[in-house]
Amino acid sequence: MMAAKCSMVGLNYAPSRFEKPAGFRSTQRTCAKSSLSSGLRGLALPIRRERAQQKLRVLRTCATAAPMSTQFTKIPGFTQIGEPIPEGVILSDVVKSLPKEVFEINDLKAWKTVAVTIGAVALGYAALAVSPWYLYPLVYAYLGTAMTGLFVVGHDAGHNSFSKNQLVNDIVGTVMFMPLIFPFEPWRIKHNTHHAHTNKLVMDTAWQPFRPYMYDRSTGITKFMMEASMGPAWWFASVGHWLFWHFDLSKYRPQDQTKVKVSLAAVGAFGVFALLPLLYFTGPLGFLKWWVLPWLGFHFWMSTFTLVHHTAPHIPFKQSREWNAVDAQLNGTVHCEYPAWIDFLCHDISVHIPHHISSKIPSYNLRMAYDSLQKNWDKHLNKAEFGVPLMTTILTQCNLYDEKKKKWVKFDKASREAKVDAVVE
Repeated sequence: MMAAKCSMVGLNYAPSRFEKPAGFRSTQRTCAKSSLSSGLRGLALPIRRERAQQKLRVLRTCATAAPMSTQFTKIPGFTQIGEPIPEGVILSDVVKSLPKEVFEINDLKAWKTVAVTIGAVALGYAALAVSPWYLYPLVYAYLGTAMTGLFVVGHDAGHNSFSKNQLVNDIVGTVMFMPLIFPFEPWRIKHNTHHAHTNKLVMDTAWQPFRPYMYDRSTGITKFMMEASMGPAWWFASVGHWLFWHFDLSKYRPQDQTKVKVSLAAVGAFGVFALLPLLYFTGPLGFLKWWVLPWLGFHFWMSTFTLVHHTAPHIPFKQSREWNAVDAQLNGTVHCEYPAWIDFLCHDISVHIPHHISSKIPSYNLRMAYDSLQKNWDKHLNKAEFGVPLMTTILTQCNLYDEKKKKWVKFDKASREAKVDAVVE
C-alpha cells in the first residue's frame, strides 16, 4: 500500500523497506561540506532549511537509484497487468504445475470453516442485540461479511471440494444456503456453467455485460437500472441475479428439476419456519434489522466479488469462436487483495485465480495454490487491491462491453472513444 502511494508521486521505492543507496554516506559528507562552505562564505541559510534541502537531495538520490517497479500500472487499483499467455499453453498445463497437495480434501479443515462461519455469524447477531444504534453500521458490515462465509462454505460443497462424499456436499450446501434464501442446486448448475464459460459472451451465467446496443435501444427505467447496476448501485446487482436465475424451473433441464425442487423446498421451509415467525414477532422493523440488512450485506460482497474478479478495462469478453480456457481462467480472472478480516470471514474466496484454474481446490488450499501460480505463471496474473481507486476504475471505465471493438466503453456516447491505457509502467 505504502509503495503504491509513493509510486503515485513518482518515488518508486517502499519506505518500509528503505535501504541506503550506494554513495549515501558520501552524499551526506558532500552535503555537510557544502553546508559548511556556504556558512563560511556567509550565506545565511537557516539550519532547518539546509537540513530539509539535504533530506530532499537524499530522497531524490533514492528515487533515482531505485529501479522502477513493475508492480504499478496505469490503471488505478491494479498492481499488475498480466501478460498474454504464450501460444501452445493450455489450461491443463497450468493445472499440472500445481502441487498435488492443493487438491487434497481435509475433513477437519472443512468442518473448521463451518465452525468459524457459524461462530462468526452468532457473534455478529450477539453484537447486534447489545449494540447502540450508532454502532449498527459497523455491526452490519461485520455481520454481512460473516454471512457471506455461509455462501463460501456452500460454494465449496457445490464444487464437491468440501467432502469426498456427494451426499455430505449436497446436505452442507443446502443447509448453508438456506438462511440466505439461496436455492443450492439451481445455483450449482448455473455456477458450474460460469466456470465452463468464464467471460464468454452469452454463455457466462455469472456476469454478462450490457452491450452498447442494449443501452442505446433502452429508455427510462431500463437505462436507469443499467447505469445503477454498473455504477453506484453495483452492490445491489446480485439481488437481481439471484431472483432472475434461481427460481424459474423452465431454466433447468427436466433431469435436473427434481434436485432443483428439493432446493426450492428447503429455502421455502426456512422462509416459513424461520423468517415468517421473525416477521410476526418482531414486526417489519425487526425483520429489517435482523434479516434484511445482514442479507443485503451478503449481497454486497456477492456483487463485489463477482464484479472485481472478472471485470477490468483490459479484460475482454469473447465470443465462443475466439474464447480460450487458459486465457479466461488464468489471464482473464483477477486476484484482489482485501483486508485480512474479510479474507478470514470469507474463507479466501478473494484468492480467485486458482479457483478458476480448478474448482476442485478447497478454499483452505487456495493460498497454497496461488503461491504456486506466482512461482510458475506470475507474469500472466492480474492483480488488484480493493479500495476506492479500483472500484472507481471499474465503475467508470467498464460500463458497456463493445464486442465489435472488443473493449469496455462508457454509457455516454461522446465518451465511448476514450482510450483506456492498460500498459504496465
